[in-house]
Amino acid sequence: MQFNRRGLLVGATALVLASQMRLARAAGSINYWHHFASQSEMHGLLKIIELYQAKYPGSNVTQESIPNSDYMAKISSAVLAGGRPDTAMVIAERFADLRAMDALVDISGRINGWAGKANFPENRWEGLSQDSAIYAVPAFAFVDWMYYRTDYFDRAGLSGPPKNFDEFLQAARKLTDPFKGRYAFGMRAGAGGFKYVIDVMEAFGSPIVKDGQPAIDRAAAIEAITFYSDLFVKEKVVPPSAPNDSYRQIMEAFRTGQTAMLWHHTGSLSEISGALKQGEQFWTAPMPSGPKARIARVAYCGNSVLKEDNIEAAWQWISFWSEPEASVAFLEATGYFPASTAALQDPRITTNKIYDAAVKTLDFGRLPNNFVGAPGWSESVVNPAFQAVLTGQTTPADAVNRMIRGLESALR
Repeated sequence: MQFNRRGLLVGATALVLASQMRLARAAGSINYWHHFASQSEMHGLLKIIELYQAKYPGSNVTQESIPNSDYMAKISSAVLAGGRPDTAMVIAERFADLRAMDALVDISGRINGWAGKANFPENRWEGLSQDSAIYAVPAFAFVDWMYYRTDYFDRAGLSGPPKNFDEFLQAARKLTDPFKGRYAFGMRAGAGGFKYVIDVMEAFGSPIVKDGQPAIDRAAAIEAITFYSDLFVKEKVVPPSAPNDSYRQIMEAFRTGQTAMLWHHTGSLSEISGALKQGEQFWTAPMPSGPKARIARVAYCGNSVLKEDNIEAAWQWISFWSEPEASVAFLEATGYFPASTAALQDPRITTNKIYDAAVKTLDFGRLPNNFVGAPGWSESVVNPAFQAVLTGQTTPADAVNRMIRGLESALR
């Protein structure tokens, strides 16, 4: 009997030690690559790391911020040279290219056996999955919406934000006063402006890709490019600097009162709220509807595992982002919306009316276009083609022709 007790004791001790070793491995050091850059993004990331390390004592996360423009090149180099990080951030627009270079680990087995999966509707996985295999845990979403200056709208006798493109144009005319240096709309036609060009094309009824093949409707696309470029060329309701304006310029123009309407996403709420008073000076609204569709992107960003070596700690880190406390903490720091429905039930979201437009957008928002070559086509073809229209170097029809040719080349 004594021998049996000793054996049980030894066995129990072994189990405890094994359990402790598993916890130690799971709570071990990992590295995380991302392209967060702003002060609010870094504050949010450091808050998540703080919460993570409080929950898993002994854990260590080494984060590395990579400039957005260099991100894909660095991942590609790491894949080729064998220097992959444990985990990395993946946005939907880049998922196809990352899968094509075999950068991501299939984590379907862990996802399907994970209780947290119930908090993610099927559409959360669409931009992070391929052929029934899942490669990332959704962490947060960039939800498109519109900012508008409530004080300017009141002075112009406008009762509320525009619900469609016709109302948008009518409001833009009333809000523009070039003699005061005030324009209605902060058009982003510099770096990153391709996003809104593509959105307007779809709002006018032109798809981009269908079943992996080019699908631009030339007539609808020309109509869209004409409408959008006319805001600058003909209507003159956007600042003269629009052809070169990127994120920083459109944000500064709205914050300083040069513009009265701005298209962006929830990620800029923190910055704008730091300069203007919610309700008194600005508010949020869903994106206006085009003639054929209401286009607003809900771009889910996920965290992926890039190598198997440290899989327990890597999984622990990427799944932690889905927990409500982490998701809401990141929202409060950045404005980036939680992907988890459990987090969306938090009273810090449900009782704050500034988020209503984003919640409504979740019902009709679309994923960004996600096909191999999409980033390159968007940046090197769509952006310069539209800029050329604004500067009078080409026509909307020629710009669309250039986009179609570029898309066909990208999809070969």
